[in-house]
Amino acid sequence: MYKNVSIKYALDWTTVFYYVVLIVMGWISIYGASYNFDQASVFDFSQRAGMQIIWILTGFAIGGALLLIDSRMYNFFAYFIYGFAIFLLIVTIFAPRSIAPDIKGSHSWLVFGPIRFQPAELAKVATALALSKFMSSYNYKLKNWKDLIPLGFIIFVPAVLIILQNETGTALVFVAFLLMLYREGMNGIVLLLGSFAVLLFVIIIKLSVIPIQTDRGTLGMVLGMGIIMLVQIGYAIFFGKNRKEAFIVLLGTLAIGLISYVLNIWFFINYNYVAIFAVVASCIYWLIVELFYRYKRYWFLVLFSIGSVLFCFSADYLFEKVLEPHQQIRIKELLKMESNLAGSGYNVNQSKIAIGSGGLWGKGFLNGTQTKLKYVPEQDTDFIFCTVGEEHGFWGSTLVLFIYWMLLMRLLRIAERQRDQFSRIYGYCVASIFFFHLTINIGMVLGIMPVIGIPLPFFSYGGSSLWGFTVLLFILLRLDAARLESMR
Repeated sequence: MYKNVSIKYALDWTTVFYYVVLIVMGWISIYGASYNFDQASVFDFSQRAGMQIIWILTGFAIGGALLLIDSRMYNFFAYFIYGFAIFLLIVTIFAPRSIAPDIKGSHSWLVFGPIRFQPAELAKVATALALSKFMSSYNYKLKNWKDLIPLGFIIFVPAVLIILQNETGTALVFVAFLLMLYREGMNGIVLLLGSFAVLLFVIIIKLSVIPIQTDRGTLGMVLGMGIIMLVQIGYAIFFGKNRKEAFIVLLGTLAIGLISYVLNIWFFINYNYVAIFAVVASCIYWLIVELFYRYKRYWFLVLFSIGSVLFCFSADYLFEKVLEPHQQIRIKELLKMESNLAGSGYNVNQSKIAIGSGGLWGKGFLNGTQTKLKYVPEQDTDFIFCTVGEEHGFWGSTLVLFIYWMLLMRLLRIAERQRDQFSRIYGYCVASIFFFHLTINIGMVLGIMPVIGIPLPFFSYGGSSLWGFTVLLFILLRLDAARLESMR
């Protein structure tokens, strides 16, 4: 049965409070970052602080409109919204440059007169709705690998289209949906495999330039194969409960290494091939154990090891051929393979200087020298957090992060208390997207994450990002409010 509950009483006002506080603090930071001594008025709409007021007011209007829509409409039109977002992404790729201009090397914006819109922001919302719709269908259960295929397709299509717009950083945000899938029952091995792939990629790229001996192998490949062997041994001991087989593999690996070292005195031996041979030999051994004793535990280990070897071989190709030159440089800067503080590392270096100069209490509002003198590029968009650090110091930055943490905890609480699966899944999608944006943006400003160019929610200047996060949040608030409209 249903009861009439006013949206005024059903709305989660605590979340709205965090939303408003972050928007106000973001606007103050934008004003501080873009402050112009000759044009100091906050209502000067030729300046970014003035324009942000317009985006904020329109964002409030959009949020209010979303609250007035029947909550069941979001479920009903989820696939239509997803299809429309895909259509806009395709249009952005193939539209003439008068409509989709080249902005800083990417074709990700649609321009209609004075309005610029980035369809990728709508794609995040649309993908969250489509995943929620599909996973909440009556016959769907996330039990095995094949159940992930349609979900992967829903996530993969918009991500690829965004990459074709030369917006790789925005496309990486779609990785955040894996966190929701994990919460909804996806095997944690997927996240472990992803983390292991990142580890191998870093080792191969960073250490492949370090030779063990001249023309006799690289530290990167040998260390990568060694880590694969350690995973095999650890798997056999802790999951297979077979220490005997693990000990045999360990002795065999040491024997192969010792024999190759001795033979290297008289013959030319490439240690890369020795390390790969050790992994292949161990895989053959695991197959023999599987076939003769039928433990039925090692097929996965063999596939994992072979896949890891192939990935190590392809890491250089992915880095050199798939990634753009500026992306390669950013990764090299992050891994300390290169250091060009006047070039590729300039943004991050200036950002760290600005944050460090703020000290404990900061230099004060509008008193930041790094930001006022425009030393930090993109200081009111992707690098807006350095303005907070310089003007308000450690405690001001901590306060901002604390409010974000409170918002994330509130989003998780809202997701958990939903009565229907669609709303719960959508809630976790929203929390995952916010968490990813916050982690990557703060990380790249501090120099511990690669610079991939994604905004800080409610802080970075721009209408598209503000509207996108507002739509994400207020759809969830509307779904949560609908929870009180029914009584069981």
